Amino acid sequence: MDRALCIHGHFYQPPREDPWLGHILPEGSAAPSRHWNERICRESYAPMARARRLDGAGHILELLSCYEWMSFNVGPTLLSWMARSAPETYARILEADRKSLARLGHGKALAQVYHHVILPLASDLDKELEVAWAVDDFTARFGRAPEGLWLAETAVDTPTLEVLAAAGIAFTILAPSQAEAVSDDGTAWRGVDAGSLDIRRPYKVLLPSGRPMAVFFYHGPLSQAVAFERLLADGEQFFRRLSGAAGQGLLSLATDGETYGHHFTFGEMALAYVLDQARSGRDGLTLTNYATFLAADPPRRYVRIREASAWSCAHGVERWRSDCGCTTGGHPGYNQQWRAPLRKALDLLKTRLDAHYFAVGGPLFADAGKALVAYGRVLAGSLTAEAFEAAHFAAKLPAADRGVAWKLLSMQAWGLSSFASCAWFFDEISRLEPVNGLTFACRAMELARGTGMADPEPEVTAILAEARSNDPEMGSGRDIWDNLVRPRRETPKSLVSQAMLRLTLEDRLPPSGESAEVAWPGVTVDARLDNPENGARPGTARIRYALETAVEAYAVRYRPSATADPYDGCLALAPSGGGTEEGFCLRDVRLPVNKRQSLADAFARHNEETWFAATLARAATARRLVTELQEAQHTLNLATLWLPLWPGLVWHDVFDLPLPEKNAALLRLFLLDAGRNSPVKAALEARLSDETARRLAEPDPDCRKLARLIARAADLDLHPDWWPAQNALWERRPFAGEVAELAKALGFVV
Repeated sequence: MDRALCIHGHFYQPPREDPWLGHILPEGSAAPSRHWNERICRESYAPMARARRLDGAGHILELLSCYEWMSFNVGPTLLSWMARSAPETYARILEADRKSLARLGHGKALAQVYHHVILPLASDLDKELEVAWAVDDFTARFGRAPEGLWLAETAVDTPTLEVLAAAGIAFTILAPSQAEAVSDDGTAWRGVDAGSLDIRRPYKVLLPSGRPMAVFFYHGPLSQAVAFERLLADGEQFFRRLSGAAGQGLLSLATDGETYGHHFTFGEMALAYVLDQARSGRDGLTLTNYATFLAADPPRRYVRIREASAWSCAHGVERWRSDCGCTTGGHPGYNQQWRAPLRKALDLLKTRLDAHYFAVGGPLFADAGKALVAYGRVLAGSLTAEAFEAAHFAAKLPAADRGVAWKLLSMQAWGLSSFASCAWFFDEISRLEPVNGLTFACRAMELARGTGMADPEPEVTAILAEARSNDPEMGSGRDIWDNLVRPRRETPKSLVSQAMLRLTLEDRLPPSGESAEVAWPGVTVDARLDNPENGARPGTARIRYALETAVEAYAVRYRPSATADPYDGCLALAPSGGGTEEGFCLRDVRLPVNKRQSLADAFARHNEETWFAATLARAATARRLVTELQEAQHTLNLATLWLPLWPGLVWHDVFDLPLPEKNAALLRLFLLDAGRNSPVKAALEARLSDETARRLAEPDPDCRKLARLIARAADLDLHPDWWPAQNALWERRPFAGEVAELAKALGFVV
């Protein structure tokens, strides 16, 4: 295949979920978004699924799914979040692979190491789990077995390739600097480097097992140019660079998916331009993917890889275990001597967890090793808990022992999560990524203790004490554990406290004798409250973790705050069936900042919904009271008193039948004037955008009315982001009649 082109995107976010609650808590650095997954999805992952191709006048020609025409991998931890929180983008990614499979006979998607672990530094067991769980996750989502797999940071060694080959993986992708020597026959070798390696054909790797394994090498300079040389500033320039570099064989680029839109605004549009030019055959280019090229042109030459090497470290894989000098350069003068003790501490913990798993799990599972490998199917959702128990638990296992078995499996999953590569990638141990990794380790320790293991925390924290932060105020790794990690640990006290606060802030405290639920993906708290006794409401709280059989029940007495500060409330908690009652003020629970922010966010969402509904109702009356425009009048009388009604008045003005002209003229003057500096203008624009997209998704939308809505919003100097509405309308092609009228209003070429 001559002048073939394949642009690969590596889409990944580390596991961010709180390991007790199972959802991502607010991350202050991602504001105004709630956390980085949400922010990057809106800036990159979602636009990549609907990239705008524009004409010379800036009108939209096409919404192109870049995923359909490029090669990509999306990490399992990111896909699991997308499936819950960005389902439309998630569906487009799966659809892109299906369309590629139908068009080329091979899908675009590659699997990815499950937790983005640096596999050359992982134990044999962890290598097997990271690959097996990745394959299970991919198969469950894409409906086919993966042909290729992306290695975290392209970190590779021969044992890693053996694990890939044993799992049925046919190929992976490496940086050209990771090739050490090539051979035509597998016996006579000649040394190569990044400059002399011919990257245009795949290579065979001779594995000791004799299993087949192919390797593609990407074009290093062009891949770097996408990330660091503003190649995405001009789609035509990008295409010409690619066309000039293409030739006999495959021109392959490997890029971070976040480059398109997140690191470089509108980068997805430059990519869409290039993909459109290439799919049209311009300059004789042919768009393909790795699996298609491999089937048509199998490797004829051999390569010997640089053992324990990675694309992002000039020293092999030292970036993830030593102060090798490789870092982001954000803080000149910082050292990374903390990397070694962090690695040592987590390695020690995982060794202890593995031994505990097999010692305790041996009698609980039919085969503890096979059960652990198969647990990936439960995580992927392709195997129910009931089916897993039937296949892998020992016969007639009591409920208590089943609970222990599930905790052991969860322990191993969180232990693996702690090794996500981002914990070592940057320059400081107190950053979010190492703290998250240690938080996962904290959860694994808790599960280990809960299944009978001697507490490993003293031994682990003694090693962490050897790690020194570059910030003197942060102290050692042990200080970070004590001050940033341990406070994240959930207890029945903290869980019930958060549930009661959440119910209070959302006005959901249940009536007497009834229950209300606060559910996170990982745990649910069900609260039943009775009538007050001596100012406090007695009742019960039941806690259940996902995939665990036991339900923890507690007697409660809840006294909501009598002040405006909800943390002034009090709670008493005692184990059901007997036990000492503990009473405390909610303020004394000392929730960490991200969990307090999550409660604040819940209040903000509820407050905004309640406020807008009330404003909308009052504005319906107020609108009918607007009088005719008088001579020389430029706004409403007592306009400042009408300001709180502005969002509701705008909403009715946009969506409802127009007022008589003289009344409408006066209202318009007020709405324009009041909206110029309104602090709620952005929130209203977001509501208008969401409502328009929602109406467009209905079976038979009133497109003419929606076109008038868009024009009316512009008349009022409102500029909602019509991106969701454009996406919804694109599905109603071809544009004709009233749909064409709306398409023109939304900026499409008609």
